[in-house]
Amino acid sequence: MVDPVTDPLVEILLHLSVGVALGALIGLEREQSESGGTFAGSRTFPLFALYGGLVQVFFPSALPLAIGVLVVPLTVAYAGKIWYERDIGLTTLTAALLTVILGATAVHSDTGATAAIVVGGLVTVLLSVKDPVHEFADQIDEAERTASVKFILVVLVVLPALPDRSLDVLYGLNPRFIWLMVVFVTGLGFVAYVLGQFLGPTRSIAVTGIIGGFVSSTATTVSMAEKTVQNESLYHVCGFAVVTASIVMFPRALIEVAVVNPSLLPSVAVPLGVMTAVGTVAAGALYWRTATDETVEPGELKNPFRLRPALLFGGVFAVVLFVSEYAHELLGTSGVYATAFLSGLADVDAMTITLSRLAAEGTISTEVATTGIVIAAVANTFLKAALAWFLGTYRLGRLVSVILGVVVVSGLVLLAV
Repeated sequence: MVDPVTDPLVEILLHLSVGVALGALIGLEREQSESGGTFAGSRTFPLFALYGGLVQVFFPSALPLAIGVLVVPLTVAYAGKIWYERDIGLTTLTAALLTVILGATAVHSDTGATAAIVVGGLVTVLLSVKDPVHEFADQIDEAERTASVKFILVVLVVLPALPDRSLDVLYGLNPRFIWLMVVFVTGLGFVAYVLGQFLGPTRSIAVTGIIGGFVSSTATTVSMAEKTVQNESLYHVCGFAVVTASIVMFPRALIEVAVVNPSLLPSVAVPLGVMTAVGTVAAGALYWRTATDETVEPGELKNPFRLRPALLFGGVFAVVLFVSEYAHELLGTSGVYATAFLSGLADVDAMTITLSRLAAEGTISTEVATTGIVIAAVANTFLKAALAWFLGTYRLGRLVSVILGVVVVSGLVLLAV
């Protein structure tokens, strides 16, 4: 007797339903946005997905031919759309072909169905944010666009060419891993930068701190300190932005640990998680004392997709990785902690990734890596307080120091326990 749950026919129908549902989702978006016009809409896109799914189930080897055959009527329909509607956009045509592939992917396997759902959701979101995307593109000046293109080209050209092994000429460093971490950290900053551009030039103080924390918490602190010198009455709102940017550093470090060494995450998550929670509560209390209608611009946060800062981070990361490993060999645990503190003053990301890597290789223990990461975060937090004191007003320095001091003590207490 066949179990209906594992019946091949039932499984095929379920996967086909996933594909058709994705096609319907994309079709509804195209029809509601009136981008499909007479070309395709809420009925046609599910059929595209069903077409791709059925071909993949029964004639998988013929899928490329089936897509090629479909291109002919699609081209004719697209030409008619151009003729009657005077619209030469390729988005709907591309979405139609992609929907066919999504339908085929959905029936390929359970993994394929999951991938189709994720990609289908991303496609729908991308199609629905047409106006914000165009507005964002219009806001990018020529210099930023050129810098981004250069960075992406260098990534695409350099990354595959770098050897994925330790090189004696580089004192045992792995060049591909170093560059991959440069791309990863820069990408985190770029995501926040894009979010900031979407939200417009004037942001709420909470978003200012969060975006500034992911792009550059140091730059945010300097900018806020300078604003209090220009207008001392802003010390509350600027202090909130500085504290928020500093707190964001902790979850950012957790993301980096999760990518480089997931097994280290449970150990690091405790102190950094508590520091995040304590900082969030303190920042929340400060927020209630700040007028909710106050806004502040974070200053000039530059596009992270620039080659020179990326190369600088790569150099810093390579030096930190090299020094940390040899400091551990020569001085033991104390050498790692000293390096973590000094490196943390300049860049927490480099030290976080370095210690995560060394722990993954077994060079240092989980406890040493966790303590070193917290020390680096504490050192960088001290730096933010110092910048607030020396570059801002007395009130800003005192406010930021008290809040960040409480955050630091909570993390150190956990390490001492």
